[in-house]
Amino acid sequence: MQYEIWHARYTRTMKLFVDTGDIDEIRRAAEWGILDGVTTNPTLIAKTGRGFRDTVLAICQAVPGGDISAEVVATDYEGMLREALEISGWNPQIVVKVPLIPPGVRLVRTLAEKGIRTNVTLVFSVSQALLAAKAGATYISNFVGRVDDASADGMEAVAESVEMVATYGYDAEILVASVRHPLHVVQAVQAGAHVATMPFKVMEMLFKHPLTDLGLQRFLDDWNAAGLTIFDRASG
Repeated sequence: MQYEIWHARYTRTMKLFVDTGDIDEIRRAAEWGILDGVTTNPTLIAKTGRGFRDTVLAICQAVPGGDISAEVVATDYEGMLREALEISGWNPQIVVKVPLIPPGVRLVRTLAEKGIRTNVTLVFSVSQALLAAKAGATYISNFVGRVDDASADGMEAVAESVEMVATYGYDAEILVASVRHPLHVVQAVQAGAHVATMPFKVMEMLFKHPLTDLGLQRFLDDWNAAGLTIFDRASG
């Protein structure tokens, strides 16, 4: 049993999502070939100045095959269900994002029974993650930055949630959200999280290391000083 838990935890691929509604940022991240999906929320959509549906469909087009989270805004079950059925019908890539509130957990169960994927958001504890997992969530968004802001360790709940879904065999994937800097991504890896979603600027920062810059400059300086070329000058 312990081997099976270890094997399930350590033989998968970590997904990287970008957390934005900015189409230009999404296209730039997609060009790198490492983007698995996009998460949005009402605040990010509002910043675009575009319509919700148009923005979400543009994101789907920018990341073919990627999972695109689009959030309901109603807070009552019936209202959330109407919105979820509408949103999920726009494109098969869409994952309905649902807040961790009682009507939301009920909605997740309903959508799971209909084969509609969900991303349960605003999760801050393993007990909340348990509710989402039992309801049939596809993704569980554990927030870390906001917990850190309250002088606590947001990654503790992530690690506990990863262990919880592995121990009990839930299909849910733990998604680390509210990522503020590259260290959060490193800690997500260390915790065995399934997904990390981050602002575009944080994803850009993952490329950066001073020794990479220094090493590249040294290689280029040596190459140019030697007068070397890859292409045969005679062949043009």
